Amino acid sequence: MSEERKSATTGAHHVGLTVRDLEECTRFFVDDLGYEKVGEVPDYPAAFVTDGKLMIALWQAADPDNAVAFDRKNVIGLHHLALAVENETVLDGLYDRLKDVENVKVEFAPEPLSGMPARHMMCSIPGGGIRVEFIAMTA
Repeated sequence: MSEERKSATTGAHHVGLTVRDLEECTRFFVDDLGYEKVGEVPDYPAAFVTDGKLMIALWQAADPDNAVAFDRKNVIGLHHLALAVENETVLDGLYDRLKDVENVKVEFAPEPLSGMPARHMMCSIPGGGIRVEFIAMTA
């Protein structure tokens, strides 16, 4: 090719998640993952949290009691959100902390990521069961 192809995008700005319980989910990101709450829209209602690199917009479902729970196998859209962690020590510490957090369901503890120089764990988070994967690169 004579001309180098360049992507039209430069990475993720933010991810938006609809949740059943905005307060509970916001607390999870702030208290359990160390995110900073950087904004909110009480009338929507929504909260915005960041780890300093990625912002996550959390939107309260309009009718939480009748909202359809997350189903990765039958709903088109988000399968899971994958978040990088600094190293394996941080991954193991995160597992130790999250396995006892109310309304967090650990799907599997840290294990090798098949075919990649990485270890990962998966859990569903409070506020609707959205699956979040945490990944630490190894060597």
